[in-house]
Amino acid sequence: MKKYTFYLGVLFLVLVACGEGNNDDFEQAPADTDYTDDTTPGDTTPGDTTSSTWLIPISEVKDGGPGKDGIPSIDTPKFVSASDAVLSFLKETDLVVGVFDNGSVRAYPHPILDWHEAVNDKLNGEPVLVSYCPLTGTAFGWKGIAGGNNSTFGVSGLLYNANLILYDRNTDSNWSQLGLTCVNGSLIGDVPELIDVVETNWGTWKTLYPNSEVLSSDTGFSRSYGNYPYGSYKTDHDFFIFSVSPRNSALPNKERVYAIINDGKSKVYQFDKFQNGKSIIESFNGTTYLIVGNENLINSFVLESNTVDLNFEYDFNNSETFFKDIEGNKWSVFGKAIEGPRKGQVLKAATSVVSYWFAIAAFYPNPVIY
Repeated sequence: MKKYTFYLGVLFLVLVACGEGNNDDFEQAPADTDYTDDTTPGDTTPGDTTSSTWLIPISEVKDGGPGKDGIPSIDTPKFVSASDAVLSFLKETDLVVGVFDNGSVRAYPHPILDWHEAVNDKLNGEPVLVSYCPLTGTAFGWKGIAGGNNSTFGVSGLLYNANLILYDRNTDSNWSQLGLTCVNGSLIGDVPELIDVVETNWGTWKTLYPNSEVLSSDTGFSRSYGNYPYGSYKTDHDFFIFSVSPRNSALPNKERVYAIINDGKSKVYQFDKFQNGKSIIESFNGTTYLIVGNENLINSFVLESNTVDLNFEYDFNNSETFFKDIEGNKWSVFGKAIEGPRKGQVLKAATSVVSYWFAIAAFYPNPVIY
């Protein structure tokens, strides 16, 4: 497919831009290279993966190109106010990853995460990692702990099913971001302790939290944060840089979906089915969930014995309140009761993520579609 010749050139330039230091190891393909569906640009297996045990197929662990830390994590993040962020580079439609932790409210914009993929931060003095994989469209927050000790995380340069593999700097173990597991190294089989994050556009986030801090573009690195580094990747459903298996054609490959993950299974919710707001209570894989959201933002919670009988209703009116219940409680998008008889109570966050359809379907085959 001739169009991949162009995309490979774009990818090469991106990888060089992302890398730090010497890029002599990069070799650009001949201009007349013709890639077919069976040979995807970027599909090379790093040789050193055969020397140790992995929980995922070694043959499917791919070398992303820039090498370890070639895409540099942000380890000393700086933040600005919401008003300053508007003046600098953020547009209303730009996506952000939002975190609320005991009064600490922060947004991590995609235009920065696209270029760095990992931010090692502290919330209320505790280390946290916010990671984002631009090739699978997946963001997670988890505690900055590896092997029981505080740790930062970096970008390994490896990918599995096009998804980011992180490594912890305590033990040099490798972690599958969307797989939510350490897949190689001394901590193999460990799982991260998640913190609840939401993904939405900047306009929605600043309406919910106008006093939010925002990750600054003053990162210490020279990057074109206003420019998406992967060309048409996120809109071209047929453009893949790395092969993915299995494929599932039930939805367009790059459609952003909200996915609940439960014991190796997943159920997905399409944003266009939440137009103008919706609240759903349903069971999946033996667990009862509340799913609430609109066309820009969805979050979900596990309903337990003291909340399973409540009726919830979407109630976002340009304030922090996102939904309410029949007792008169008003709840934030993070499931905290901010008004009413249950004020201060927090619903248990579901394990969930916003993802490109192809990625959630590859990691959790045959997802149920709402």
